[in-house]
Amino acid sequence: MRLIVITGPTGVGKTELCLQLAEHYGTEIINADSRQIYKEIPIGTAAPTAEQQQRVRHHFVGNHHIGDYYSASLYEQDVLALLESYGKDNSDNAEGDKCNSKDVMILTGGSMMYIDAVCNGIDDIPTVDDETRQTMKRRLEEEGLPTLLEELRQLDPKHYEEVDRNNPRRVIHALEICHITGKPYSLLRTGRKKERPFDIIKIGLTRDTILKVKRGQVIMDHSALYERINARVLQMIDEGLEEEARRMLPYRGEVALNTIGYKELFKYFDGEIDREEAIRQIQSDSREYARKQLTWFKRDKGMTWFHPDNITEIMAFIDESLNRRI
Repeated sequence: MRLIVITGPTGVGKTELCLQLAEHYGTEIINADSRQIYKEIPIGTAAPTAEQQQRVRHHFVGNHHIGDYYSASLYEQDVLALLESYGKDNSDNAEGDKCNSKDVMILTGGSMMYIDAVCNGIDDIPTVDDETRQTMKRRLEEEGLPTLLEELRQLDPKHYEEVDRNNPRRVIHALEICHITGKPYSLLRTGRKKERPFDIIKIGLTRDTILKVKRGQVIMDHSALYERINARVLQMIDEGLEEEARRMLPYRGEVALNTIGYKELFKYFDGEIDREEAIRQIQSDSREYARKQLTWFKRDKGMTWFHPDNITEIMAFIDESLNRRI
């Protein structure tokens, strides 16, 4: 079994490329976007359309509801189970057919933790029970994030220094684990890489070009990506993102909606900003998220980078990699 991982920042052009690759290799696509799993928010998450899903079968798209609990750990388990069952009939395939639907699958998305969970594994953190999850959710609403951050600082000062303190989901999850195990979350995070029973081919997509080299530091030009992101936000607005966000107002406390596109529109609905400013903030926050994604992915020395329009080069690289792994 071989897993082709196609990743890159939001708006770079992963979807159409992966559709073409899946059609070429006669295989299916595993979604690795942590928000596209939610059925109710397809516009704001740029989920594959019904037409695209008819072209190629997708897994883990719209298979959960907005209030469902899900995590990178559960995703790891689900994807490994899918890959195991998908490759079971390998021995029935024609001999010498290196690329077929039982031998190769494509995993694509921009959720760093999800991709890392499948490729490297994550620590065996216990699943949070519903009672603890609801308690922490209620405490976030009633006490606010600063109070929970202070509690995390006391229970696990090491993780407090590392966690994204502006991300309620990460803070709450760490506290949940502290409460159900009685141990600091940081003690359970070993970071050991797990062996996988399949080969992994990693491809990163970028539209960046080198702007200049200053004092030995390469400065990249992100303008092409930023233009695509800005245009895609406007397209989402035209497709009904505002109406989708209004439908989600009764669920705005759900962690899944602490997401770019919805949180800015919620501020608009609350009268804190006007509509134009909400759109501007969505564009700005999307560009910032893309920068964080690129920083994360470029730490991976096993990633080979391509421009998404260079599909011929990408296919040649995949074919060469598949041949090496026979």
